[in-house]
Amino acid sequence: MSIPAGRDGLPETRGAVGAPVVRKDATAKILGEARYVDDLVYDGMLHGATVRTRAAGGTIERIEFGPGFDWSSFVVVAAADIPGANATRMIEQDQPVLACDRFRHAGEPVLLLAHPDRGLLREALAAVTVHESPNPAPVFSIDDALALRGEVCAGNVFRDYLMSRGDLAAGEAAAEVVFEGRFETGAQEHVYIEPQGMIAHVDAGGVLVVEGSMQCPYYVLDTLTAVTGRDAGAVRVVHCTTGGGFGGKEEYPSHIAAHAALLSLKAGGRPVKLVYDRAEDMLATPKRHPSRTLVRIGARRDGRLSFLDMDFALDGGAYTTLSPVVLSRGVIHAPGPYACANARVRGRAVATNHPPNGAFRGFGAPQSIFAIEQAMDGLARQLGMTPLELRRVNMLRPGDRSVPGQLIDDTTDFDAVLEQALRESDYLARREAFSAFNATNAAAGRPLRKGIGLATFHHGAGFTGNGEVVLASEARVRANADGRVQVVASSSEMGQGNTTTLCQVVAGALGLPLDWVTQAPVDTHDVPDSGPTVASRTCMIVGLIVEQAARGLRAELIGKAGLPATAADEHAFAAACARYLDGHPRLEAQARYEPPANVAWDETVFEGSPYASYAWATYVAEVDIDLTTCEVALSGFTAVQEVGRVVNPVIAAGQVEGGVVQGIGFALFEKVVRDGNGAMANNRMTNYIIPTTADIPPVRVFFQEQPGGTGPSGAKGLGELPMDGPGPAILSAVNFALGTRIACLPVLPEDVMAALQAAPAPEVA
Repeated sequence: MSIPAGRDGLPETRGAVGAPVVRKDATAKILGEARYVDDLVYDGMLHGATVRTRAAGGTIERIEFGPGFDWSSFVVVAAADIPGANATRMIEQDQPVLACDRFRHAGEPVLLLAHPDRGLLREALAAVTVHESPNPAPVFSIDDALALRGEVCAGNVFRDYLMSRGDLAAGEAAAEVVFEGRFETGAQEHVYIEPQGMIAHVDAGGVLVVEGSMQCPYYVLDTLTAVTGRDAGAVRVVHCTTGGGFGGKEEYPSHIAAHAALLSLKAGGRPVKLVYDRAEDMLATPKRHPSRTLVRIGARRDGRLSFLDMDFALDGGAYTTLSPVVLSRGVIHAPGPYACANARVRGRAVATNHPPNGAFRGFGAPQSIFAIEQAMDGLARQLGMTPLELRRVNMLRPGDRSVPGQLIDDTTDFDAVLEQALRESDYLARREAFSAFNATNAAAGRPLRKGIGLATFHHGAGFTGNGEVVLASEARVRANADGRVQVVASSSEMGQGNTTTLCQVVAGALGLPLDWVTQAPVDTHDVPDSGPTVASRTCMIVGLIVEQAARGLRAELIGKAGLPATAADEHAFAAACARYLDGHPRLEAQARYEPPANVAWDETVFEGSPYASYAWATYVAEVDIDLTTCEVALSGFTAVQEVGRVVNPVIAAGQVEGGVVQGIGFALFEKVVRDGNGAMANNRMTNYIIPTTADIPPVRVFFQEQPGGTGPSGAKGLGELPMDGPGPAILSAVNFALGTRIACLPVLPEDVMAALQAAPAPEVA
């Protein structure tokens, strides 16, 4: 049966771009059939474990193996056993795979053990003692790092960036009102459903195979080749079903993969499974970077910004990892979606004796966006304006240039996003009603207060500037004789739905039903490097590449196999594939990413157009606060965003809802507590508190589809955007309700209590 023709003469297919189809991985996950790394069992498999340091840096004096164990039955790997480089491949190679003599943080891996009996392995682990000479002056704060109260690395600064525009002195001279503030955010744990895990073995052909839970298979491959001294053909990385990542499985899987591989090689190629329990995962793996931002912002009496001066600093922890690019993205997003002719943002990623911090959804932008949004609220108070009025005056509009220098084109209508958020949340009426409610309750001595706050923001999708050019990402689409098609790319499904959305893009480009398209297993011996599954890039960047590859495959069939150019159904497609494969060994097309002409970025001076596309959003949060317990409860949340073409509305809404909940945790619940050695002290789900369904109001999600995205059918990136807005919107609501000036996240009841004691006579902002 033929399918009606749609745009460009292609048939309209169920499941193509824009359709709210069911996820391809849903059934297997619901029925428990999906196989995660810890579900995999191999004959002769050993289990691995890690011996770690305890002090906040220092020197390893010796390692003692306790009595009562036949240590000859254990596989033991130390730094001396590493055949290649003792460094994880990242921006800098400063983080050892195993500490040898000196170390920088508590929890640093020193020794690896493996044994067939998991229980005996745990007992043996406790019998190994690392004798340490501790660092006498550890550094645990950004301020101490910058003041050089102890030294982790030379100068304690991993990167120092400066972005400037216009004449700051002239802007300061023109300012009639100036606001100054200090804003801080804490570390945040990823709390992915599945902890870190890898299995390594050497196959019958002598190839080292490593499979596990990861976002970036080619990152893992780079580390494995460097650490083992093998070439890429002798190492194979296979992506398993992955239970969440949020950035936490971007860089760290390279580390644990190297550990599993070293154990397997020492064991003669036997399979070695190395899977963390939750406590070890939370103790050892990277967190969101804590931040400290100093802001000076000035405006004329009419509210027009005249200058912005920000000093943005991140706690990178003990090693560089991805801190430079997290910092870069934080700096670029620091001015927010506002026009300011005279601005300066200095960004520094500093070294401390905390375990290294790394990638987390939002990648530095949630920290800097929080600061600028709170500063805008503070400036509005001093101007006698509402936060909404000040934002309306200063929002970027078509024809403006952002502080980095990007021209805002006429495909962006941020006013429309803002206005819809105001309508859907009934912001103006609720703000007025909450003010009256709070005044009445205060007069009557009742403890309940209500607040409402908003955040306006945007988020760039893809790698910054020339990053996508350097990646040169590739993907293929291939077809079988029966017309069934595979997407061949290294993009990792980790719960965000990219397997479904990439297949939708290809189904639409080929005019096929969605169930005719699948994604090939992600295996570095089969799939090309499509770039890492990070930075809101998969749908926009990889989606565009697979769409181009699909169009190339279709053109090949039209030109060489008699596929009708218009109105062909899947049966005609299958027949054309069979004809083509009668005379050719394979049917596939490959495409490589080519950046749009509007992206030109100079990283040395932080100037130009950093992203091909920005997603725009306004979030509105409503809170109830009990002055007796000082608890903050969310009573409403509205999220309006413009992300270009929405490929799958259900998956996209899920991304927003999940990001908002994660942002609520960042704002109100999740506090990493450190012990005296800088290690995470509350590394259990019993004492690291995340929001539950009881803490989350209905999250009302709305999309605007405006033209201009550079992805397939005009799509933009979405995954990180929802992390940026909840923190500032919630804190604005809290400060509105209480008349306080809280300036840090998370806001716990004790913070509310302290703020109320500091401001005994609340005013309504």
